[in-house]
Amino acid sequence: MNDKNRQDGDSGSQARGWREFFLRPTARYSVASLLVLGGAVGILFWGGFNWAMELSNTEDFCISCHEMRVNVYEEYKDTIHYNNRTGVRATCSDCHVPKEWQHKVVRKIVATNELLHKVLGSIDTPEKFEAKRLKLARIVWRTMERTDSRECRNCHDYESMEYMAQSRRAVDRHIKGFDEGKTCIDCHKGIAHSLPDMHEEDPSIVVGVVEE
Repeated sequence: MNDKNRQDGDSGSQARGWREFFLRPTARYSVASLLVLGGAVGILFWGGFNWAMELSNTEDFCISCHEMRVNVYEEYKDTIHYNNRTGVRATCSDCHVPKEWQHKVVRKIVATNELLHKVLGSIDTPEKFEAKRLKLARIVWRTMERTDSRECRNCHDYESMEYMAQSRRAVDRHIKGFDEGKTCIDCHKGIAHSLPDMHEEDPSIVVGVVEE
């Protein structure tokens, strides 16, 4: 047998070997059938997982799981993020859940701590919530500072701003903030929810306190 015939024979044997591997029955099914079934199950699982993730981003779901219906949600409905002249509404998830998948999963895991406190009743009355409002706000502010207000930038982009349509004061503040490397939350605390008692955070903004 010459080299060519030997190579052809080897190739044929390999092809038959792969066909037997994929098509040879196991106890009940061929390997190919199991791979197809596994792929189908994987697609269904992935689709179901993403469906659940999107369901958990709806406002109704947020209100049902987080202690917010009678406090921060009511405040949010009185802001420009809820009703405005353009009809574009920023929902809870737009501001608090990242769009990128890997960051979204991390945020969902962190949110389980909030569900725990709902079960424990840590902030289930207006009085309890107000007592912890500054602490809770600081957690959100620190997160937004760390991510450079990532969720704000889902809708607001520096390079897309039309300065001619902004007020003189807004233009000056934006340019100054960009030059100083500030992020959105540095200046826009309280944009969607009432501010807590801020004398601990920044005494200079409290009425009657003069910064020395």
